[in-house]
Amino acid sequence: MTGERPLPGQMDLPFFSEEQDHLAEEAVEVGSFILSLRARGIRDTAILRAMELIPRDVFAPRRFADLSRSDVALPLPCGQTMTSPGTVAMMLMALGVQEGHRVLEIGTGTGYVAALLAQLGAEVHSVERFNTLAESAVQHLKIVDLALRVKIEIGDGLAQRVRERFDRILLNGAVLSIPSTVTSLLGPGGRLVGAQTIEGFPRLVRIDRLDDGQLRQELGANLRLSPLVTGVAATL
Repeated sequence: MTGERPLPGQMDLPFFSEEQDHLAEEAVEVGSFILSLRARGIRDTAILRAMELIPRDVFAPRRFADLSRSDVALPLPCGQTMTSPGTVAMMLMALGVQEGHRVLEIGTGTGYVAALLAQLGAEVHSVERFNTLAESAVQHLKIVDLALRVKIEIGDGLAQRVRERFDRILLNGAVLSIPSTVTSLLGPGGRLVGAQTIEGFPRLVRIDRLDDGQLRQELGANLRLSPLVTGVAATL
């Protein structure tokens, strides 16, 4: 006894499982997310590719997972904030990370920016003042298989460090002035990017170490960034 014969053309119809449907929807979301960044003037293909490959929802708090592909900042534990993707992309563009660069990141947060830096080919040393955030960042980086490219330290990222030099330094927060304890860590041709609060508003700041060893500072657009606090958190 034979089974029912398929209708004409039936064998040519693709079969979509629920998992495939979910992947298709996710691909659409990612595509829209990248297009929104391009609309904001983010055209660096390496950065856009990194943001396409690193799922922000892995790093975002679960209760805000539905907003992870939106260009919005998200609240984090310890009273901190996960910076919006658009702001992150602007800072990464200014930073100009290249393959093999040694990067100091001050303010690990969830580990999302550290993951992007690692995806761009950097060797990342990230400092976080909150133990809770540092521990969760390690787990997030393991999920995206980048834990070996990022070293996370619990400490005060603005404190003096002895005999260390970095190609790039990223401040994930705003300060009233860039401390010399940080600029002294810039190696020859090094660059620091962060935000400096001027007249109450954080503005993008870029500091380059010139060939003669001097520092050149430039200010850019206003940014929505939380203040960067000194010291190690006594709790959390």
